[in-house]
Amino acid sequence: MIYYDEKNVLRKEKSWEGWRDKNIEPQEFSNEPTSGFVLNKKAGDYSSHWNHRQAYCRVYDPRNYEFEITIENLLYILSNTNCIKGKGLEGEFVIAYSGKDLLLLPVDSPDYKEITQYNKILHEKNYVKVKDLVLGGTYKTKSDEEYIYMGRFDYYDDVWESIPYEVDSYYGKTTRSKSVKKNVNKGKHHYFVKEVKSEYNDSIYFNILTLKSLGERFISIVSTECVENYAELFDELEYNPHYSPIDESKDEYITYTFEEFNQIVSKNNRWWTYCYDLQKNYVSICRMHKINNEITQYYFEDKNTYKKSELYSIEEIFNMIQPIYKNTYLANGKLYEKGNI
Repeated sequence: MIYYDEKNVLRKEKSWEGWRDKNIEPQEFSNEPTSGFVLNKKAGDYSSHWNHRQAYCRVYDPRNYEFEITIENLLYILSNTNCIKGKGLEGEFVIAYSGKDLLLLPVDSPDYKEITQYNKILHEKNYVKVKDLVLGGTYKTKSDEEYIYMGRFDYYDDVWESIPYEVDSYYGKTTRSKSVKKNVNKGKHHYFVKEVKSEYNDSIYFNILTLKSLGERFISIVSTECVENYAELFDELEYNPHYSPIDESKDEYITYTFEEFNQIVSKNNRWWTYCYDLQKNYVSICRMHKINNEITQYYFEDKNTYKKSELYSIEEIFNMIQPIYKNTYLANGKLYEKGNI
């Protein structure tokens, strides 16, 4: 079962035409509230070597065909309506989709009204326009995500450019090219922020969405009231390198004390530790020998030449390379990345 989307395009048509039985004429039905659906039987939930098929429930449609729904969909149906033995499901239903999964949705369910309104917006193309945007206002996307509008600012991004250069070869001067990363201002963009709660702990992080134009991204206005934490969100935005690019002229190199260096290299859980030497070469420190579970020797590697040293104690390495760390700043002066300390 497939459907026409908001652009009147038949979804998955190429795939469907590739495997369907051409002797069976396709049928089209208006997706209106319909009654008479019957739960037929379970399908799937078997394993054959590497092949495992998830359990589904087969449903008879009163328009004289069958389709399958997930067990999650079945539980949702039974929490919103009754299944009468010998008569099937009570009430009216429509066909819906959640991503690629087909759903049988009860008209009496709380989601029906919301989805109906959503479809109305999609088909009427009544999307949020630039004139609707208010600083600190909240807007909903097609994927049911809520973003807060922060304003319209320059957007910076890295691009790779091919730079020609000449080299001496057997045949004389030869032109070659190398890729160079360059930070470019791509013009004004609309900035939106969404607060996201981590799945692993209760921490909050911020997802920033930037758009050159709104297009069909936002389908409704949740609120035009400025959120209370707008200033806090804007502070987070100021630490984003797309809002303000990295400024290498502000790089700050700081010399480690021996106590700091010893703690970073020997006490953390990483096998490799990265820093710079006094000449600002990128250096890695590798743990090596252990005696009674205590690390006693290391070697270091110049990441520019990939040259490895002999084995040394931590004190010897500290005195030889005089390690430093680098703090990176944005053009607006905000600290973007603190060195390895």
